[in-house]
Amino acid sequence: MIRVELPQHLRTLAHVGREVELEVEGPVTQRSVLDALEARYPMLRGTIRDHGTQQRRAFLRFFACEEDLSHESPDSPLPDAVVSGKEPFLIVGAIAGG
Repeated sequence: MIRVELPQHLRTLAHVGREVELEVEGPVTQRSVLDALEARYPMLRGTIRDHGTQQRRAFLRFFACEEDLSHESPDSPLPDAVVSGKEPFLIVGAIAGG
């Protein structure tokens, strides 16, 4: 099981707690995790990735094992600790301003 932590606004939209668990088929990548998340919670489609381009939304970041994965290829394998369920895949709302 892959553990995914969501920011508050996405938890509210999906009516879930801080963390959800997902079954992911095949290699565990950002793309496969987000595909599984959107399949299980269709109300999240378009909130994390753009509908057309599938690019990460500007004010969301992806982290795992204390590393920012936001600019990594969506098809790169996630760390083993995420694959094993030891560590969560984090979707974090970014803060902007000056």
